Amino acid sequence: MKQRPHVVILGAGASCAAIPNGDKYGKKISAMSGFIERLGLGHILNKVSIHTQSDNLEDIYMELDERSATEPMCLEVKSELEVIINKFMSDYKLPSEPTIYDFLILSLTQKDLIATFNWDPLLVQAFQRALSYTKNLPNLVFLHGNVAVGYCEEDNAIGYIGSKCKCNKPLKPIKLLYPVKQKDYNSDIAIQKSWKSLNNALEKAYMVTIFGYSAPASDIAAIEMMKQAWGSIDTRSLEEIEIIDIRDEDDVLDSWNNFIHTHHYKYATNFFDTTLGMFPRRTCEATFDRTMNCEWLDSTKGFRENMSFEDIDIAIKELLIDEISKKGTIEILNNPYK
Repeated sequence: MKQRPHVVILGAGASCAAIPNGDKYGKKISAMSGFIERLGLGHILNKVSIHTQSDNLEDIYMELDERSATEPMCLEVKSELEVIINKFMSDYKLPSEPTIYDFLILSLTQKDLIATFNWDPLLVQAFQRALSYTKNLPNLVFLHGNVAVGYCEEDNAIGYIGSKCKCNKPLKPIKLLYPVKQKDYNSDIAIQKSWKSLNNALEKAYMVTIFGYSAPASDIAAIEMMKQAWGSIDTRSLEEIEIIDIRDEDDVLDSWNNFIHTHHYKYATNFFDTTLGMFPRRTCEATFDRTMNCEWLDSTKGFRENMSFEDIDIAIKELLIDEISKKGTIEILNNPYK
């Protein structure tokens, strides 16, 4: 159980939590609700008459997509939105100080996986920064594409956009999947591989954390694929679900009740109150010792808000030494939180 994966699924709320005061240049990120207004894109939508009363980009884009087949102006507006959104997302830069994404990346190891629905480059930038500490980092997959990620189909290679593949050809941008009801998860091979990696990890996962993802109506197919990989909750009586969300707890549980076995969940509004924050790099070890071995654990040794990168270095130094000493063995890592 301790050596099984911890899977983290990210939605727009996670990126909002990562830069609550804006990015390196003060540029704030937006959840789907109010997205059009915050980006100042109202003038584009004024070209057509939108029927939905929702201010959620997903609802607006879905309407434009459905009307595009018969209304050329809707197709034009939809295409214009796609270009602007891609450019807008590409410009984000992480602040110099640690963000939630820095803590998240460093809270997991290579047996674990982070699957993000977000287009922005912040998670990828945090991964690059984490490499200065260790290469024992979680796998990243991009379920709706990402502006910072490129792919070479010839060599089946993925990497940072702008870099070259081993064949010396530039990596091509992976497709961004926009919010329509019927998404084609097989149209882009990089996205297809991302979903395969997530499904494989979910089948084996001991822990799943859902961070800032509201399971919107435009992602019905995505939720169904994840549920199929997770399986029946009757067979998940030992696994644990953690949910980080600012919505009311009852609303959150309604969204994810098909994934939760009875009381095997934790709800939090703050990353630092979760297993990821309190017991970084040993999340599955800590959860097993706490729930199955009934051991008291010391959460004060974990991550805390306002830590500097120097503080993080001190907090994980012994953990990294233990990981290096047991690399290539089947030994279970130490749980220093006991």
